[in-house]
Amino acid sequence: MDRGRCGRPVVLYSPGLHSNRSLGTVLTEELASHGYLVVAIDHTYDAGLVEFPGSRVETFAITGDIDDTLIAKALAVRTADTRFVLDQLTALNAGHNPDAERRPLPPTLTDAFGLSRIGMLGHSLGGATAAAAIRADRRLRAGVDLDGSLLAPATTSADRPFLLFGSDPGPGPEDPTWDQFWTSQNGWKRELALIDSTHTSFTDLETLLPQAAPILGLTPSQVKQAIGALAPHRAIHAQRDYVRAFFDLHLRHLDNHLLQRPSPRYPQVRFIR
Repeated sequence: MDRGRCGRPVVLYSPGLHSNRSLGTVLTEELASHGYLVVAIDHTYDAGLVEFPGSRVETFAITGDIDDTLIAKALAVRTADTRFVLDQLTALNAGHNPDAERRPLPPTLTDAFGLSRIGMLGHSLGGATAAAAIRADRRLRAGVDLDGSLLAPATTSADRPFLLFGSDPGPGPEDPTWDQFWTSQNGWKRELALIDSTHTSFTDLETLLPQAAPILGLTPSQVKQAIGALAPHRAIHAQRDYVRAFFDLHLRHLDNHLLQRPSPRYPQVRFIR
């Protein structure tokens, strides 16, 4: 680990409901390649599967209708998960070993985490988790919601920078929960839309699905319905650059001005407000 002078900035990643952290690899590897320490979370009983020590595996265990009550309960658990991870990173940074099996960890991880520069990124319910966690824990300095509807307390006031980056498949109403969040958000804020995209476009399926389509027997029309009409490489390029620009600005104080106004280099990105 090349620790840098003051520890590396940290970004937590939370996936959507019934999803796994691996489906955010396209974005997390981009951040990691630019010097961020990225910590991806699988939420037990909410993720597809989570492996524990001793080969114990827990799978998705949510039953019944997925309504606001259930989502609120999942959001509270996810927020607690996030705060637990922050506690473990604090211990790790101090030279302790929080590994459940006490496996040796690289000694260079001590002081490698810049704990005063932590952000959070999430897709779908993971985005709502970022909004709820940043309100609950001041150790989080900036957050990004990728196409995730919000639910109280995530819609209530926060004073730290937050980016809303959503899908834009065509004409339609704005997400009312984003309007509520926008009204109550006191810190830096920006809302962007990825033109001709869908909810799935903000996961690795954006690039994996077109490649797997012949094997899965999917038609071009079915692929388009799943991930939208925007070419995958353009969707990924925009997500990577805008998310990194956001964390560079608010965790590193490096401004490439990408978030100030629409850019002719990214016609696929629409500035909402």
